[in-house]
Amino acid sequence: MAFATPILFLFLFLFLFIFATSNAFDPCPSDASDLSILHIYSKCSPFAPPSPAPVMDTVISMAKRDPARLAYLLTEKVYVSIGSGQQIIQTGNYVVRVKVGTPGQQMYMVMDTSSDTAFVPCTACTGCSKTVFSPQLSTTFLGLDCSVSECAQVRGQACTTVDGPCLFNQSYGGDSSFFANLVLDSLSLGRDVVPKFPFGCIDSISGGSIPPQGLLGLGRGSMSLISQTASLYKSTFSYCLPSFKSYYFSGSLKIGPVGQPKGIRTTPLLQNPHRPSLYYVNLTAISVNKKYVIVPPDSFAFNPATGAGTILDSGTMITRFVPAIYAALRDTYRSGLNGSISSLGSFDSCFDSELNPAAPTVTLHFEGLNLTLPMENTLIHSSATSLACLAMAAAPNNVNSVVNVIANLQQQNLRFLFDIPNSRVGIARELCN
Repeated sequence: MAFATPILFLFLFLFLFIFATSNAFDPCPSDASDLSILHIYSKCSPFAPPSPAPVMDTVISMAKRDPARLAYLLTEKVYVSIGSGQQIIQTGNYVVRVKVGTPGQQMYMVMDTSSDTAFVPCTACTGCSKTVFSPQLSTTFLGLDCSVSECAQVRGQACTTVDGPCLFNQSYGGDSSFFANLVLDSLSLGRDVVPKFPFGCIDSISGGSIPPQGLLGLGRGSMSLISQTASLYKSTFSYCLPSFKSYYFSGSLKIGPVGQPKGIRTTPLLQNPHRPSLYYVNLTAISVNKKYVIVPPDSFAFNPATGAGTILDSGTMITRFVPAIYAALRDTYRSGLNGSISSLGSFDSCFDSELNPAAPTVTLHFEGLNLTLPMENTLIHSSATSLACLAMAAAPNNVNSVVNVIANLQQQNLRFLFDIPNSRVGIARELCN
């Protein structure tokens, strides 16, 4: 018995240690300036399906929404009347965990670098998901009327009286829209609290693309989080999007100049006055296996008058190039492959990876820096067969196909720094997982 007692205490100590450690460990940590970024299929996401589909099937399914997304980005926003609609959960690609109100109510809001006005579904919202923000439970909630300057910045419903509530409606994702009241309340980002943050309190939705727990706009417009917190965070932020292959699919969002990478390679950040919310960069060329893709003259040129150029977007799934550029890229890429070429979903350059153990590399040449994409950012692989596909496609061939979009699949496991005061974007390799 004398021998057994120390053993018993040892096991008890180990049990308590493991219990305490496991309870202290948070696979989705939330810090003052470093917020978790979760893919909607993450084990930490409330939107994860019970039985995740294979990665290739997931990407193909999500990429089907890209054309509607691009139409939303590149056309004038249309404001329509709102009716009731059935909410579809699996929308935006990446979400961040924040708290709204006082005391804070936890919401998983879609991170969108091409949108400005934040919005959340509120109590009694027609067509919204079950998780909504309850204004009546917040001691800092304040509705806004038509007299405030912010009301003029959200387009939509016309104010009938100065002291009437600020109502607006907005389209999202190309096939959906919502009706909301503009309000103020506290927004908690980790340990930081942003008081009197303006956002839309949604009353009703139409369509299936509205993020179920709201959206946090990180665009360049006056109503975005970045603009509204300029005095606190100096209009600077960075993010690192996690790969689908990581266990918890958790990356990070750093807001403010503190803790940002030093000595990072940068390229100029451009601004289009006709699309002021978007982050334009100067893509000058593309090469495959160090061979430059031959494209028509001025194909990559930035033109504010037409909107032509290249943007970085967190909400588009796969990178899209204007048809002339993509056709040249596709043909150059295919010339470096062995075996037959097939199509699958949005992908038209699929091949047998066993016949191509060293697939071609793709390099994006920006002004001031070159980015050779890691293979996991270039290809999407089947989990059941040796099939692999070039994870890029042509932009929709219509009047708006003048913009190249560097999308989130190509941004995974890279740190993108947006330094608006210095008009630059930094890109560095980082294991986001």
